[in-house]
Amino acid sequence: MDIFEQHEIFEIEALEKLKNNRFLDSLVFGGGTMLRLCHDLPRYSADLDFWMVKDIRYEPYFERLELFISQSFQMTDVQIKHHTLLFEFRSLHSPRRLKIEVRKIKKECDYQDKIAFSRFSNKQVILKTMTLDQMMKNKIEAILERKAIRDGFDIEFLLRRGINFPDLPAKQFLRLKKVVEGFTEKEFTVTLGSVLEPDIREYYITNRFSYLLERLTLKTGIREKGEWKRENG
Repeated sequence: MDIFEQHEIFEIEALEKLKNNRFLDSLVFGGGTMLRLCHDLPRYSADLDFWMVKDIRYEPYFERLELFISQSFQMTDVQIKHHTLLFEFRSLHSPRRLKIEVRKIKKECDYQDKIAFSRFSNKQVILKTMTLDQMMKNKIEAILERKAIRDGFDIEFLLRRGINFPDLPAKQFLRLKKVVEGFTEKEFTVTLGSVLEPDIREYYITNRFSYLLERLTLKTGIREKGEWKRENG
């Protein structure tokens, strides 16, 4: 069993403990790890990301969760940051640390119940998770802000799952296309390649985001033409 498989078992274990002790009642699970554990995203992801969907007092919540995690795992970092509550900890059964981040501000978002699971674990956890349409919106916002190649991979995955782009201005699609075209060979071979499953790693090193760029080219062409017609009658 490799390091990613061990870490994924750790993620499921942590989710189960948090769910069983009611720490997830007011939270929605999102991010790349959610896509992997609930929708079979074929890349590994290291962190558990949550958003508050109910108004809760985050300081008492932070204290209770810190105490709970420290009783089950070895805490390595804990902070109330500007936008998030951060908890980082390790398990005796996994060589990697696990980081949980909870956004402090309530987010209006679409969510549903899904089962988080791993083929390396016999446990399953039912959670409130963001819908795939909501994740498409989040991932587009993320890639435009941080320009991380993993977000491009996740957007292409969502497109292949039949999730359409949200309705955005043409300038946003042009910005997105520019970001996607700007990823380097090293980012595909090392940054992304190191977290992909072996059966698709070579595909993305060779083909990069060809499907995503095809969809963006079509979208930007349609948008530019449509907006030119509106502006010129």
